[in-house]
Amino acid sequence: MTNSIHLLDTPALLLDLTLLENNLDEISAIAKKNQIQWRPHIKTHKSIHIAKMQLAKGACGITVAKLEEAEIMANSGIKDILIAYPISSSQKLTRLRQLTLKATLTIAIDSVEQAKRVNEAFEGEKPITVWLKVNSGLNRCGVDIEEVVEIASVIKRLSNLHFNGIFTHAGHSYAATSIEQIKEIAENEAKVVLEAAKLCEDLGHQITHKSIGSTPTFKYGAEVEGITEIRPGNAAFYDMCQVGLGVTSTSQCALTVLSSVVSIKRDRIIFDTGSKALSLDQGAHGNKSVVGYGKVINHPKIILARLSEEHGVATFLDKTDLSLTDKVQIIPNHACVVANLFDEYFVHRDGEIVDTWQVDARGKMR
Repeated sequence: MTNSIHLLDTPALLLDLTLLENNLDEISAIAKKNQIQWRPHIKTHKSIHIAKMQLAKGACGITVAKLEEAEIMANSGIKDILIAYPISSSQKLTRLRQLTLKATLTIAIDSVEQAKRVNEAFEGEKPITVWLKVNSGLNRCGVDIEEVVEIASVIKRLSNLHFNGIFTHAGHSYAATSIEQIKEIAENEAKVVLEAAKLCEDLGHQITHKSIGSTPTFKYGAEVEGITEIRPGNAAFYDMCQVGLGVTSTSQCALTVLSSVVSIKRDRIIFDTGSKALSLDQGAHGNKSVVGYGKVINHPKIILARLSEEHGVATFLDKTDLSLTDKVQIIPNHACVVANLFDEYFVHRDGEIVDTWQVDARGKMR
């Protein structure tokens, strides 16, 4: 293995171990300060190694987006997993039953029909733990508050479901235009979960888990009395979308892409990192505070203006001091998408490579 990051071939996915540790310690400290649990979403990093780091630093379990991610993590020995996605197909329910032999699973319930399908699939099995997902403004999955009583009443009659939690995802916080707006979204996120929990408790359900926390909102939602858990994912790495929102700075961004200059023209410079290395993501609704397709570290006058599959085309003001084959680090706009584009992390500390970690759940979408 090479020692210096600048001896690596490119493109390469770099992970600053010091910044990763600092970010995880910060999340853990916020959870401890507010006496709540921390269940990080691993779709950001898709790494068994990082998931186990999070557990070692106090996480109560993990959150995954897809069943296939849960299978990867359970097979590594991780035991407490929330699948924050509605599962209803017969193929997936069969796999889910098999996976309950390896780990303690919790799944999202999003509709009456899905609840009934899950209940039928677990006939004769140990009841599966379910949490009701509520819509707090993202308008994606999740039941509206007006539907909670209806679905909770149905669940009460389904003996193969063990219902003990309410959760939401305030993903619309990524479109916020100020910290004040993010705080308002966090307060509403918590309010909706607590209101839904109260409605369910009035029906006789015991709701012990009240879970919130997108990366922009988790610091604020964690302070709301009654909330029991936060689930930030991106906060392990951070990225330029988070910087643009004002929730972090570039000095906390742990993930970068190492890129080489492959061509220099009169009015542009071309890197070997196109959409297959950086993605075309510019944040929710094309967040106006996100400029270009990533930030080139130590080169503030260079803007990654457009990406094709293999080329990152940048403009520059006045002139650039970069030469052919020079290497730069680029902070991606959306770290979660970029991690899924690579096979491995080159883990470094103070500019020296100390390890490589696999992106174990890369491409696991089923």
